[in-house]
Amino acid sequence: MSNQNTVFYQKSKAVFVDFHGDEMTSDGGVVLLEKIEKKFGYINEISKAYIDSRNQSLIHHKAVDLFKQRIFGLVLGYQDCNDVNYLKNDPVISSILNGSLASQPTLSRFEMSVDRKVIYSLCESFVSHYINSLRGRKKIILDFDGTDDKTHGHQQLALFNGYYGHHMYHQLFVHDGETGQIVLPVLRPGNSHSNRWFVAILKRLVKKIRSHYPEIEIVIRADAGFSCAPFYKLANECNLKYTIGIASNSILKAKAEKVQSAVRHIFEDGSEKHQHFFNFQYQAQTWEQEQNCIAKVEWTGKGLNTRFVISNMDEASVRDIYFGFYVKRGESSENRIKEVKNMCFADRLSNHFFWPNFFRLILSSMAYEIFRLIKKEISQTKHEWAKKWQVDTIRLCLLKIGGTIKSTVRRVYYSFSKAFPQQKLFLELLQ
Repeated sequence: MSNQNTVFYQKSKAVFVDFHGDEMTSDGGVVLLEKIEKKFGYINEISKAYIDSRNQSLIHHKAVDLFKQRIFGLVLGYQDCNDVNYLKNDPVISSILNGSLASQPTLSRFEMSVDRKVIYSLCESFVSHYINSLRGRKKIILDFDGTDDKTHGHQQLALFNGYYGHHMYHQLFVHDGETGQIVLPVLRPGNSHSNRWFVAILKRLVKKIRSHYPEIEIVIRADAGFSCAPFYKLANECNLKYTIGIASNSILKAKAEKVQSAVRHIFEDGSEKHQHFFNFQYQAQTWEQEQNCIAKVEWTGKGLNTRFVISNMDEASVRDIYFGFYVKRGESSENRIKEVKNMCFADRLSNHFFWPNFFRLILSSMAYEIFRLIKKEISQTKHEWAKKWQVDTIRLCLLKIGGTIKSTVRRVYYSFSKAFPQQKLFLELLQ
């Protein structure tokens, strides 16, 4: 090869490579993130609850800037503090974040600085942010669901859970069942039962919500892990509607035995799927009063599947309660947990101490909220295909844009690739 920069040939053409081009970024979508933040002020609002104990005369990066850098990094796909090493020369990200990025040690100290008081303050801010969004609504649905975060080191309170079969943290999420908004993320020790702190948290939530909206109807939806006597007592005292799963036991099985036998006799020779619903009154020994129990006996073609839920809702039929309401928690809660856990990196709780890991869960939940706000903006456009995007698709198709920056005395120009396929949608969101 006559030229050392020649790397290979395409027929008769030599292919050259060098690093003499302009400074570029592959994360140009950070401009959209800044636009979203300026419109809603979400990060600025939550970060006010952070109790900054640093000497203010010696710091270079304010707390809100550290929040923004960490959350924008999570949104763009950078999971850890040391990922700043890949971004420190990025011209667009540096420009958006006030000209400079905090170093990895600064970000690590930021995460390690939190204690119980800071976490409680941030959780209060999360709930206040949700309550501020309820104006004009007459009814809300609160979805409670837990998920395991398998641990691989010696993190504090990462304990063995017999149900999941490994050492873990047990995360709890409260979602709005209509909007998907995270009302509150909670990190619990690994050996926690699903309903640990559930009633205490719900009691505080109801009190705070009713203090602002006394007439609002609150509906609780959760799986069988959250069914317990204190919950039904609280629901009765606070006039809550609910549909909540209940684990099968010998009494419930006896109630469903005749229906199971009939369904098996009629449909066992066929392959068609069939569901049969019926309800009855049921009271466990620890409950104060009877509850309406709904049973679903389903023939799947491969065998019987029987499920039970407890509900005090006044729907047209028990089928409507189950299929029209209860199973929708799969989309409104379970799929949203997949997004915050797998796509916003809520499973990267690798600090040694418990409270910094709780803080990481909060940061991932805030990153999810930024994506939810982007989804909300997309829903107001006419780009129908984009309305179905999940978090990882938004990151790949909307935020990963190649571009350059040019700055003058009065203006800053962000110039993106003309090959970017989502130009129209991106410009609509910016405008």
